Amino acid sequence: MTRADPPPPPTATPQDRVRRHLTVRGAVQGVGFRPFVYTLADEYGLTGWVTNDADGVRTEVEGPVGAVDAFTGAIGTRAPPLAVVESVEPRTVPVLNDGPGFTIRPSASGTGRTLIPPDTATCDACLAELADPADRRHRHPFITCTHCGPRFTVVTGLPYDRPRTTMAGFPMCPDCAREYADPADRRFHAQPIACPSCGPRLTLRQGPEDPGALHGSRALAEARRLLAEGAVVAVKGIGGYHLACDAGDPAAVRTLRKRKNRGGKPFAVLADSLATVHRLARVDEAERELLTGPRKPVVLLRRHASPSAEVAPGVAPGSPDLGVMLPYTPLHRLLLGLPGDPPGPPVLVMTSGNRSGEPIVTDDAEALARLEGLADAWLQHDRPIHVPCDDSVVRICAGAELPVRRSRGYAPLPLALPLPVLPALAVGGDLKNTFCAADDRYAWLSAHVGDMDDLSTLTAFEKATGHLTALTTVTPRLLIADRHPGYRSTRWARRTAEARGLPLRQVQHHHAHVASTMAEHGLDGTAPVIGVAFDGTGYGDDGAVWGGEVLIADYDGFQRFAHLRYVPLPGGDAAVRNPYRMALSHLRAAGLPWSDELPCTAIAPPGERRLLQRQLERGLNCVPTSSMGRLFDAVSSLAGVCHRVEYEAEAAMRLENAALGARDDCGDDGRGGAYGFILGAEPGGPELPLIADPSPVLAAAAADVLAGAPAPAVARRFHRAVTGLVRDVCAAARQRTGIATVALTGGVFCNALLTEGCSAGLAEDGFTVLRHRKVPPNDGGLALGQLMVAARTKE
Repeated sequence: MTRADPPPPPTATPQDRVRRHLTVRGAVQGVGFRPFVYTLADEYGLTGWVTNDADGVRTEVEGPVGAVDAFTGAIGTRAPPLAVVESVEPRTVPVLNDGPGFTIRPSASGTGRTLIPPDTATCDACLAELADPADRRHRHPFITCTHCGPRFTVVTGLPYDRPRTTMAGFPMCPDCAREYADPADRRFHAQPIACPSCGPRLTLRQGPEDPGALHGSRALAEARRLLAEGAVVAVKGIGGYHLACDAGDPAAVRTLRKRKNRGGKPFAVLADSLATVHRLARVDEAERELLTGPRKPVVLLRRHASPSAEVAPGVAPGSPDLGVMLPYTPLHRLLLGLPGDPPGPPVLVMTSGNRSGEPIVTDDAEALARLEGLADAWLQHDRPIHVPCDDSVVRICAGAELPVRRSRGYAPLPLALPLPVLPALAVGGDLKNTFCAADDRYAWLSAHVGDMDDLSTLTAFEKATGHLTALTTVTPRLLIADRHPGYRSTRWARRTAEARGLPLRQVQHHHAHVASTMAEHGLDGTAPVIGVAFDGTGYGDDGAVWGGEVLIADYDGFQRFAHLRYVPLPGGDAAVRNPYRMALSHLRAAGLPWSDELPCTAIAPPGERRLLQRQLERGLNCVPTSSMGRLFDAVSSLAGVCHRVEYEAEAAMRLENAALGARDDCGDDGRGGAYGFILGAEPGGPELPLIADPSPVLAAAAADVLAGAPAPAVARRFHRAVTGLVRDVCAAARQRTGIATVALTGGVFCNALLTEGCSAGLAEDGFTVLRHRKVPPNDGGLALGQLMVAARTKE
């Protein structure tokens, strides 16, 4: 629906008088919808009432038929900025002649379903008041209105009213109560309304037992001073704690990296203004809109060739990209300073407040305990966080938004489904976990949970599933999980299904990836697609580790059309942590020698090399893998780019970064040229699946390295070879099946260089290309695909 200028109230005769009841569904609570309806009714001279209930917003209006008709049309097209109107259902009711006036009734309880909006960045009007010395909310760290502020992370129940939020413990002062009750005020029925008189308030502690805690403006001033002097400060935000330090202070960045055991993984930063961001990185129009819009995610930007002193080299070592966000809370704005404040860092590192591998901290007492040793001080406030919500991460790829992590600003808004589904809970995977509650034609993806590798994350996962299903009133009749028998998410689903007497369905990992892409593009599954699913690992139907898959798939099933040739994964996780092991495994499988002149051979200790050779000869602890992610790892080590990783996908990311530094002319034809895969049936085997053999790629890359070719050239040629493979295998699939729609999915397609190359090449070849734009291509989007495969119903 689009907003339009209001038509003039029509004139009518008394006999035209009607009364109409309207039910408005969508994200219509907590966004100023009832005040909007009140104002709209007044504009058209109508009587009646409006209320929230568990279904959404209900209103009855009475007046001349033309005015009621105009009101009915405008209620959906002129809704408040944060509202998402899914439907308006009108029905005629008897005229009551109930006298003049329009009222907002107290919210009604009951069963039903409405949509709670996500947390939203501080609006311009609130920012202006924050900086205005004459305004009573000047410098108030919790300024908010109906158009901005916390929603998802503070709501405890429905309907959405202050008593059902974590603001319930803050009685409104007379001034706030007056604004809350005034239909003409921007804070009319704004549930998180607050001011310096009624709270919340800041507290700064410099340890769990600090007897000299500071409060209010003194706490903020001391936090700014500590940051300027190089301290690490734990800052409580909307959805959890951040660990912050001066991004331009190399010592502070080193300290935070060491304390958090971060390795070389890049940090995200918070910049004080768009002008500062322009000094740090290139920003196009689409990126500017993301940075300054109401969601304000972390946006991955390409850095300038000449680094800015405002960001130390240790913030994102070796990366041409920088994750940047602008202030999305009033506290952020105050930390970075208002005009006239003492100077402070213009850019802060802002990383999740947790220890490596643990979920983000939300509880104040827990923050003091779990972040001790990481933070020098804690800037806290007394508004509870009901549900954790990490920052979202996005990038612009080929002109379109590519989600890398879908969380704050996006969750819990639902995705419309192309087919109805049973009430179900899909639990996703074990890496970058998000889960999904769904019913009928809507799916609610959770905020980012994280990697399911410790008890605290599993506890957070269980709590989050309870909160989201309660908020969406989805009572699952089915649980859905990955087929991997060792996944913690799968084990949880099995235990829960048994305890509740529910069926459990399991979905193959890469089929779920392809189905996720289909679902977000609205495909109903009547026509299959060519699904190119490239990632690091997924449990295959034959017990191998899949990850370089081309599937002919719909929601009902899939055929494995092609995959990378199997190679041994020597030592399982040891090969993932040490890409040189994958490089040596690939070289051996390709019949290539382990030359001492190759970086991957030279880096391997001689004793380990001998053991690895025996391990590969005997097949000991060598699960076969067709993973494209592991092939990226292997080439990264072969080219001398990365031999050991400290975080997931580091070797592949560094290989992409190297490729970006290569000259455009790498001596090939843009389809791999000197590097090319062999694609064909297994000799003596069935026609399908086709096998993509990387042996020629590895031989050419090794020859280039031995001849002294720079790593960026090898990296660029490899990317082009993979792009060429995708084009060739899709052409072969189309020739056999007639299918001309390709879905690109899996974590490897977080690689912008590869995604752009494949998208452009396939479009040039006449394919319709489906890329992720609403959910991540990595395992953060897996649950949506699981849902569509296992829970859809026949209409």
